[in-house]
Order: sequence, then C-alpha cells, then structure tokens
Amino acid sequence: MMKEITPQEVQQLLAGKQPIHLIDVRETDEIESGKIPGITHIPLGLLEFKLQDLDKAKHYIVVCRSGGRSGRAVQLLDDHGYQAMNMVGGMMAWDGEIV
Repeated sequence: MMKEITPQEVQQLLAGKQPIHLIDVRETDEIESGKIPGITHIPLGLLEFKLQDLDKAKHYIVVCRSGGRSGRAVQLLDDHGYQAMNMVGGMMAWDGEIV
C-alpha cells in the first residue's frame, strides 16, 4: 500500500519548521508556473538516474501536477529501498505558498 499525505499535512509539516524533503517530479516547463518553496526538482524521467543523490535515511514527499506521476515516483523509490510518500492531488490541490 502506497503511503500518502495530503497537501494540508505537508503545509503543517512546513509550518512546523521540521526538515522535510520534498521532490517535485514535474517537467521543467510545469515548474515555471510555481513550485513549493525549498522543493527539489527532479523530473520523473530522470529520477532513476538521480537515486544516488538521495538518502535512504530520509523520508521524501513526492509532488507532481495531480498525483499520478508522483505515485509512480514513490513506487520507484520504494522499489529501491527509499522511504517516500505521495502528496495526494498534487499541485492542483496545493493552496499553500508557491515561488
């Protein structure tokens, strides 16, 4: 069962000033319309090649436009032993700060 988190829960984590690790798997042109502050951008197609840059000790929250691609990214991370959660609804459901 894929672990999921709501956009509201992500906002609460960000407000709590705990270190949280967000990955946006949208394409570069999609990012230009706005992203969550402090998020790491790794397009889904490159994620497999960037796994060595990630830390298996950290928990990642993965974001895309609507939740579909981030779901695939979470599965990929999970398959390689990383801890990841899918932000349900993606940026379409995000009403927090964007930069």
